[in-house]
Amino acid sequence: MAARNRSQKAKLALVKCVSGVRGLDEVTFGGLPRGRPTLICGGAGSGKTLLAMEFLVRGALEQGEPGVFMAFEETAQELAENVASLGFDLEEMVARRQLCIDHVQLGRAQAVETGDYSLDGLFARLEHAIDSIGAKRVALDTLEVLFAGLTDTGILRAELDRLFRWLKDKGVTALVTAERGDGALTRHGLEEYVSDCVIALDQRVSNQVATRRLRIVKYRGTAHGSNEYPFLIDERGFSVVPLTSLGLEHPALTQRIASGVPKLDAMLGGGYYRGSTVLASGEAGTGKSSLAAHFVSAACARGERCLYFAFEESPEQIMRNMRSIGIELEPWARKGLLRFHTARPASYGLETHLATIHTRMDEFKPQCVVIDPVTGFDLVGGYSEIKTMLTRLVDMMKARGITAMMTDLTPGGDPAGQTDVGISSLIDTWLVLRNLEQAGERNRGLYIIKSRGMKHSNQVREFVLTASGVDLVDVRLGPEGVLLGSARLADEVRERDAALQGAHEARRGRQTLERKRRALEAQIAAQRAEFEEEQQAVEAAIAEAERGRQAALQARAELAGTRAGSAERVTSTKGKTS
Repeated sequence: MAARNRSQKAKLALVKCVSGVRGLDEVTFGGLPRGRPTLICGGAGSGKTLLAMEFLVRGALEQGEPGVFMAFEETAQELAENVASLGFDLEEMVARRQLCIDHVQLGRAQAVETGDYSLDGLFARLEHAIDSIGAKRVALDTLEVLFAGLTDTGILRAELDRLFRWLKDKGVTALVTAERGDGALTRHGLEEYVSDCVIALDQRVSNQVATRRLRIVKYRGTAHGSNEYPFLIDERGFSVVPLTSLGLEHPALTQRIASGVPKLDAMLGGGYYRGSTVLASGEAGTGKSSLAAHFVSAACARGERCLYFAFEESPEQIMRNMRSIGIELEPWARKGLLRFHTARPASYGLETHLATIHTRMDEFKPQCVVIDPVTGFDLVGGYSEIKTMLTRLVDMMKARGITAMMTDLTPGGDPAGQTDVGISSLIDTWLVLRNLEQAGERNRGLYIIKSRGMKHSNQVREFVLTASGVDLVDVRLGPEGVLLGSARLADEVRERDAALQGAHEARRGRQTLERKRRALEAQIAAQRAEFEEEQQAVEAAIAEAERGRQAALQARAELAGTRAGSAERVTSTKGKTS
């Protein structure tokens, strides 16, 4: 029983039609309602016609679903010319029977309300177009022209309901465009009530900058995104920036990647975490862009794609400037590993900037991103708006595992408390670069405010730009604290001179000791010779004495023998006498 109930629920679940429009399927949680009409409403220039046309083109090219576009304002030729800049060749698609474009001209004379109003002629014409190519998708642009002559609200609602019912019975997935009215989503204020899905497009102007937004007003039978989503119309067509990535469910990667400055990696205990967001903030001229260039060069050297968003300098200027410190970015651009996107912050609104960044990341699929700087956004938005936009951007990059570096221009003084755009709490690693004045000169210093998840140095290091790149000079302490610039060099010279003087004195000491050693050895040699001479004389005297002693002993022995012989002879003589 339970399995049968689940099966029945599955059959009753709303089937969705993939629109093919970038980002739209994400905010609608799968696409538009298949076999039902969707109302697209908005003011002039909001992108209604383009969205409807791209829905048909993507369906035909990517989903194999032919479509019919019935226009009440523009001719087929005008439509083809308008969307040609987006890469849509409508004439070729018509020739391949992937698309059918029908222009229905309704002049003032045909729109006079007289007698019964009937859409039977429209239905017949639309059915013929659908059947001629086996269309699965339909777009009607726009309803106001179709019902321009009707003033009876009852008839209007009945005919709208009849039109939408006919589209449902036909089994086509339809987009119907309508103009925004005063105080209502549409001109008549009725279309949104009979539609199964309503999408409102809006174009706002704030601080003389236009921004487009999309909102799913209603969607019968399914959940959907309820926020306002920025969208972009560019050479690739219609693209919506979904905010579904906004949250705290992104992975925390443990791999470390190099910053491009070995001594900075040592201060961080091994480099940045992959997928983290790094902020380099500081005053003008402290080297923020140079640090970003090192990051880019290191990423490209690893074979990773890097996307560089520059809001103050052109790509040529950036590459020229970085060449002065030994960083060559042009070869990476030629190899396709580095891509620049440049624009003035005031060129368009915050949401359009966000949509543009999202689109470029979708297109290039980078592993690393640089945004240089984020400060200029204050020209097109307030503090809270900028923080919201950057929060979305940071979450979007973290969800994709992109390692990002942002630069932020701060006013003079200590920038460690807060950034101008208020994103310090979003940042994983925060590097502060400062201009430090000492002994009548200005030098650069770098220190780490925070680096989440890693043990890092708390020292202030002198930040030096050399012909071979950034160098972080080891800390040198003097009587008055940390020595920088000329004071450090002077102290190094004094230390070097002291070392040379010490070495000279040591050499002189060694020479003196050597002379004394040689003199001592000569004295020892003379005394040894005198000793040996005396030793020889003593040994000769001892030998002579020994020889005398031996001679005396021998003489005594001989004398003793002589006496013994005489005694024997005397005894013998006495015997004979007796």
